[in-house]
Amino acid sequence: SSKEYVEKGDGVMDVNATTLNSTRDGHHWATFWIARMALLSLLLAASPMQIHATEKRASAAAPETAMQAGTLSFRKGDFAQALEHWTAAANAYEAAGNRDGQALALMRGAEADLSLGRSPNALEKLQRAQALVQLSGNASLALAIESSLGNAYVLTGREADAERVLRSSIDRARQARNAETAAQALNNLGNLFAMQGRLADARPVYREAIDSARTADSKSLAIRASNNLSRALIDDGRYGDAIALLAVLGEELRALPPSHEKAYGLISLGRLHARLMGSGIEPVNVLSLRAYAALNDALAVADSIQDARARSYALGYLGELYEQGARYDEALQFAQRAILAAQEADAPEILYRWQWQTGRLLKAQGKAERAILAYQHAVHTLRAVRQDLVARGSRTTFRESVGPVFFQLADLLLAHSGTLSDPKQVTQHLVDARSAVEVLKGAELQDYFQDDCVTALRARTTGIDQLASNTAALYPIILQDRLELLLSMPDGMKRFTSPVSAETLTEEIRAFRVRLEKRTTHQYFPHARKLHDWLIGPIEAELKKAGIDTLVIVPDGALRTIPLGALHDGKEFLVARYALATTPGLTLTDPQPIQRERVQVMLNGLTDAVQGFAPLPYVAEELQTLHKLYGGKVRENKQFTIANMEKGLEETPYSIVHIASHGQFDSDINKTFLLTYDGKLSMNKLEQILGISKFRTDAVELLTLSACQTAAGDDRAALGLAGIAIKAGARSALATLWTVNDPASAQLVSDFYRELQDPAISKAKALQQAQLALLQDARYRHPNYWSAFLLIGNWL
Repeated sequence: SSKEYVEKGDGVMDVNATTLNSTRDGHHWATFWIARMALLSLLLAASPMQIHATEKRASAAAPETAMQAGTLSFRKGDFAQALEHWTAAANAYEAAGNRDGQALALMRGAEADLSLGRSPNALEKLQRAQALVQLSGNASLALAIESSLGNAYVLTGREADAERVLRSSIDRARQARNAETAAQALNNLGNLFAMQGRLADARPVYREAIDSARTADSKSLAIRASNNLSRALIDDGRYGDAIALLAVLGEELRALPPSHEKAYGLISLGRLHARLMGSGIEPVNVLSLRAYAALNDALAVADSIQDARARSYALGYLGELYEQGARYDEALQFAQRAILAAQEADAPEILYRWQWQTGRLLKAQGKAERAILAYQHAVHTLRAVRQDLVARGSRTTFRESVGPVFFQLADLLLAHSGTLSDPKQVTQHLVDARSAVEVLKGAELQDYFQDDCVTALRARTTGIDQLASNTAALYPIILQDRLELLLSMPDGMKRFTSPVSAETLTEEIRAFRVRLEKRTTHQYFPHARKLHDWLIGPIEAELKKAGIDTLVIVPDGALRTIPLGALHDGKEFLVARYALATTPGLTLTDPQPIQRERVQVMLNGLTDAVQGFAPLPYVAEELQTLHKLYGGKVRENKQFTIANMEKGLEETPYSIVHIASHGQFDSDINKTFLLTYDGKLSMNKLEQILGISKFRTDAVELLTLSACQTAAGDDRAALGLAGIAIKAGARSALATLWTVNDPASAQLVSDFYRELQDPAISKAKALQQAQLALLQDARYRHPNYWSAFLLIGNWL
């Protein structure tokens, strides 16, 4: 449950699993609730007196007025307007030379950014504010900014920095006897520990935060820390302790005057009671009534202070309670009211949730067409804000947070297509289903690489819907109860279905991958047969009838972790019948033939053992063979450095970049690298140096990584490998899923490049011929030797 702290914030964003069928709330929306509730009293309700004094000392009336307007907007939940006011105040203070005023305005602007889900912007503002107070010497303001900065580090995934800064803030606040700032930092530190799954560490920290808040006479901060402690107790299965604490919390919250914070505290209270409904600690109807009461009270507060965002959340979560009780008509009414409130608040980050909820409710009522429309509205809303949804450094992935919206829409469209008789309508439903998953795939890659490389690629590509007469594209969509196969042929798209659940399919994929890496056994074979039956069996007749010889596959989820060429029909491997390529998305591929007559190859590699990695002695032979075929400069061992690569690419417009060295793809992009003699080449650096040539007018045609690896079962690491060409700005990549036997790898790579010299042969065909040559060698028949090589992206 460590992810859920990022997702749920102070409980506001908690989702009852039985209601949403294991779906997750978005990191983006949850984190801004953590931020809002973590910083609110420090910035607005109970800031240290010296901070207020700083604002009062502001020399110009205009910035003071803007500061007050920002506070009023923030309390009403209008964070965009608050940000405008506080930005204006910061600019005015800067013009007046008032560093403390500017720092305070920046700190408050950071709070608005966090509430809007713009964590990187908030971090930048807080760092600027910190630099200003270091110059002015305002110790109290510096302490408040430091605490806020620690919280922003939590939200941006910089966990080591967050813990360091928060511990420093706690120590300094205690030395200054500033109990409120200490409580604030302790609460944020507890959130960090809870997010990391360190619940035993989080609980005492939350209790310290409560004690410090009471010492400072900050009721709201004590309530917030108690709320977080309640959530930690629930996550740790200590339901009895949580029930007792929630009872006290309810009384304390209801005693507060109407406010933004009270509304969200009550929403959180309702959600935490909803989470307990499946615990067995108390009768479900009792917990349900408490949840209803808290959410209704929150709604009343939101109405009284005209907070449209809080109203939207209260209404939507009330709808979810009715949904859980299968009272769909009442739930729909609440969902529609929640949508209207989200629109009033101009809050698409909330709007999509209730559009999604409406789709689920209509589906449950058997109203498929209306449900599809509601889901399409949700996806449209998500597309408008998906860049902000991408979690920067979070433990929660985009797929986990909102992926179910896209897959549930695809499920509905595919199922409904089977009830239609008009071929055009059927095709449109299939295209729409595929498009929904395509949006998710693009956002996933942006999430993994933490940049906009996908957007940049889409701007210059047309996708691969127009296929050559001998080429087909297979688009598997893994749903909970079945595997859908969308086959794009030169004459259109067709749908096939395999009756295998996502769980069973994933188990088979995992077993296949693990056994493929055992060269001494043939334990992989039954799994290769079964997966072939599910993935290729249903479409085989169509492929043969159309004379297909090249199959482009768009794998998803666990399918990215296996080489599909090693699937077997009982007579031969799939690679024997088709040249194969993979791509992370149909709209993420730039299918243009490589210009063979002007090929320039950059050759890099390591044979020596460096930085704790084993030597690759056959790399020397591999590089020399390629040098004989294509010429070019060989950078080996001490010559293979990041600086030398950068210099070479500045001077020459290489069309092929070959790297024969260890590479590691990890679920964390920051741990993904290619090994050079003098360091580790990150993906960001690789992207930078492949695009720097002053002579370059087009993308690198091919990036080859002949010794990289991803861990078995690590779908996210495999996502990184699948997207390497996009990230690097290359049209295609040749890379390995695991580290292949050194001499086998050298032979296959050499054969691939030799075949590639023939203008009549595509890259996919060249790889197929190289793999078949190894397959026919008695030493290398086992698929472990040849199947790990994947051609990713442009196959021509």
